[in-house]
Amino acid sequence: MDIKRDKYLNDLINRMHNGMIKVVTGIRRCGKSYLLFNIFKRYLLEQGINESHIITIELDKRSNKKYRDPDVILEYIESLIKDNEQYYIMLDEVQMLDEFEEVLNSLLHISNADIYVTGSNSKFLSKDVITEFRGRGDEIHIYPLTFKEFMEGYDGDMYRGWAEYVIYGGLPLTVTMKTEEQKITYLTNLFAETYLKDIIERHNIEKIQELEDLINILASAMGSLTNPPKIQATFKSAIQSSISQNTIRQYIEHLEDAFLINKANRYNVKGRKSIGSPLKYYFEDVGLRNARLGFRQVEETHLMENVIYNELRSRGYSVDVGVVEKRTTDAAGKSVRKQLEIDFVANLGSKRYYIQSAFSMPTEEKRVQEKASLINVNDSFKKIIIVKDIVNVTRDEDGITTMSIYDFLLKENSLEL
Repeated sequence: MDIKRDKYLNDLINRMHNGMIKVVTGIRRCGKSYLLFNIFKRYLLEQGINESHIITIELDKRSNKKYRDPDVILEYIESLIKDNEQYYIMLDEVQMLDEFEEVLNSLLHISNADIYVTGSNSKFLSKDVITEFRGRGDEIHIYPLTFKEFMEGYDGDMYRGWAEYVIYGGLPLTVTMKTEEQKITYLTNLFAETYLKDIIERHNIEKIQELEDLINILASAMGSLTNPPKIQATFKSAIQSSISQNTIRQYIEHLEDAFLINKANRYNVKGRKSIGSPLKYYFEDVGLRNARLGFRQVEETHLMENVIYNELRSRGYSVDVGVVEKRTTDAAGKSVRKQLEIDFVANLGSKRYYIQSAFSMPTEEKRVQEKASLINVNDSFKKIIIVKDIVNVTRDEDGITTMSIYDFLLKENSLEL
């Protein structure tokens, strides 16, 4: 099975020979290595690049352990560069390389080398590469398979595909697995034996149970407004834990650094400013989130919201939770301010979209409820409601577009429909 991942291939092609280190980041097992070592390498070969001019080293392989020594790897790479033609250097899981900043700096001085590396935690990029190379690190972040990519390798129609995707997510290996038991075992073990173990070892975490409890709380409250004080209160009431807010903040940061979760800040639409805490957290892959909870809390409404968030992020949008203030009167006739929420405010350059994830709108009352926050936005940017039902893309008298989740996820430029 060959899932093309054309978006990321084009991202790499557009950055070729730009004098920067192309840093491919993403959660473990999302396809970073496959992108570089299979898809991009195949592209280079098709362009007539001699295979001897493509240098690949997978640093997480036991057989390549010696190359984690900075002097050994530099000597090895230099020995392979035998002429003045262009060379392409690809290093997988470069954070496993000792003194990798110095190694990459040295490689930047090779005039006929184009450098590509992968890494599995964001601090490796933000705090090391960007700082050390003063803008010469160029990030390409890979997400698990979008639903459209998932369907490229799925043997079935989009309805069955959605039913599987929303439960087991988009990690590429899950698409190849034939049974539910295989997928459940794979995702459950992957979370415990790879992601969780990685975080514990990287940050020398001793209070492992508290970290596990925090993950469970975030998974259960996925897409709900929260913050460290609220989480601390949950710890205290539910499991009688005295975990500190500072520890909660640190653990959340570790989960973000490992790309397991992402946050959506609140944004005051009329005031055009970020509000800050509380905020929402979404999982990079819904299958991993479900596995963490033993596939017991599979609420399609919330999972669809998470999928929409991930889709927007994968398309390059920054995504916030919108807040709109509306003046109304209470039962006593007193004027009060009411805050209405827009699920997502998606921004990319000059583009902006206001998006509600409604799942279904079976009654006029429900439709009015979902539209309320969008109607109170006084600008000309497009407003969209995404539902699970199969509907024709429509635009109503208030200028609000309604489309199905299938149109949104599967059609090119769906936000412009």
